[in-house]
Amino acid sequence: MSTFSFQNKQVYYEVIGEGRPLMLLNGIMMSTKSWTPFLNAFQNGGNQLVLVDLLDQGQSEPMSGDFELPLQADMLNALMEHLEISSAAVFGTSYGGEVALNLAVKYPNRVSKMVLANTVARTNAWLKEIGEAWNLSVSDPLAYYSTTIPVIYSPDFYDRKADWMQNRKQVLTQGAFKSKDFLDRMVRLTRSAESHNVVDRLSEINCPVLIISSDQDHITPLEEQVLLREHIKDAMHVLLPKTGHAAFYERPDLFASVMMGFINHQEALTVI
Repeated sequence: MSTFSFQNKQVYYEVIGEGRPLMLLNGIMMSTKSWTPFLNAFQNGGNQLVLVDLLDQGQSEPMSGDFELPLQADMLNALMEHLEISSAAVFGTSYGGEVALNLAVKYPNRVSKMVLANTVARTNAWLKEIGEAWNLSVSDPLAYYSTTIPVIYSPDFYDRKADWMQNRKQVLTQGAFKSKDFLDRMVRLTRSAESHNVVDRLSEINCPVLIISSDQDHITPLEEQVLLREHIKDAMHVLLPKTGHAAFYERPDLFASVMMGFINHQEALTVI
């Protein structure tokens, strides 16, 4: 549990275990704590986990004003230099996947493999409107919950986890969604993604890439993830059924199996 300084801001990170570096990049509302249930599964196969609270997330110092998403990639490059890690496998979900894409196009030698879950190469007009709706609702915890959370999950998950969702609603509306610090961070993070667009540079990505999508993702539409597959050379694409935007929460065993099979596989198989 440590911090390092980036542009006069303290960034929080954790390095767990030894082996091949695997960097985990959080979704927009997440933090390093979000990965706790997955740590054992992600370390299997000899992986050293690098967890980081991105700029304006979790235990990293809050930003003083608006910034653009590519700055997160600059910070990760500085973190890897700080840790003396030349390259790493990178997993990013949603906003974290957008950061991973920016890292891969700005600092290609830093990324040895990449898993992109429920993420996009651009913030189109539709996604920008969703972000603006989130930010318009920050003055009311219940309104913010109702605007941001239900669409993250699939109807099937709501049916299976109804009690958990009700408890989650209580925890968030009485906790984080009443925190001015958290909501100010969320507004800045959401705005940071508005200009995100690496579509024209996807063809430059040469590392192995796995895209994990969900058939009921109402935040990052499937067609936007198909665009990733079509523009990244030899990218592999897996579609999880009856699953929403938070795929790794809804289908943790299946997700971890698919992701870590790709991360840990070292040699391509040839079938004659």
